[in-house]
Amino acid sequence: MADERAPSILESIRAFSENASPLDFMVILEHWDLFAEGLWMTTNLVVLSLLIGGCLSIPLAVARANRTPILNQIIWGYVYVFRGTPLLVQLYLIYYGLGQFEAVRDSALWPILRDPWWCALIAFTLNTAAYTTEIFRGGIEAVPVGEVEAAKACGMPRLKRLQRVILPSAFRRVLPAYSNEVIFMLHGSVVASTVTIVDILGAGRELNAKYYLAYEGFIAAAILYMILVYFISRGFKFWEKKWFAHLRPREDADAEAQAGATAPQTALVR
Repeated sequence: MADERAPSILESIRAFSENASPLDFMVILEHWDLFAEGLWMTTNLVVLSLLIGGCLSIPLAVARANRTPILNQIIWGYVYVFRGTPLLVQLYLIYYGLGQFEAVRDSALWPILRDPWWCALIAFTLNTAAYTTEIFRGGIEAVPVGEVEAAKACGMPRLKRLQRVILPSAFRRVLPAYSNEVIFMLHGSVVASTVTIVDILGAGRELNAKYYLAYEGFIAAAILYMILVYFISRGFKFWEKKWFAHLRPREDADAEAQAGATAPQTALVR
């Protein structure tokens, strides 16, 4: 009996999805592997670009904050170019533009520069490194002078001050701003679908094109992006709570202070 009812229930759900429901959710569920592939591709590109871009941005931000001669102007120009142009234009220039030069096609880098995945990774990395450089530069310049002077008074050399005092203090200050950069990078990754990469949005486009759908694929993609943003936000909330734990009032200390304040009054009453 149960085996006979199962197909009928499934058919009823399918009929409701195709005929009565405003969203054909069954066709989305049947192609979960397509969206899983897109989710993996998006996560892979975004995480790698953030890691590489973050590592590149730290020395660039230090050079900018210290006003290093010549190098500061070069970094400022790089940051201005990548912050002043859209990510889509940057991706097109790398993927379509570089291939127009014969020297690039004959070089050892051509196997990388003709691959859309590598071109997207390069564009994303350079873009997020430019934004992160300015975020970290602001955090380094916001470190109180007293903390740096105290490190100098303890006899710390310049590199040790940077490692133990300046960068940790700067990272704590820029954490909320950097969380926005991570989310913006996730949203900006949709341009990867324009160069034949099947990311989350590319999976939605492919589903819509295959079944001549209007919005089912886009809604599924939007839900996946919202889920990713939720986990990113919660992760940074946890990170902020951990890094700023020393700034929160301690309940135990408050309780001890209150107990200490009331103890003499109790003794007087007795």
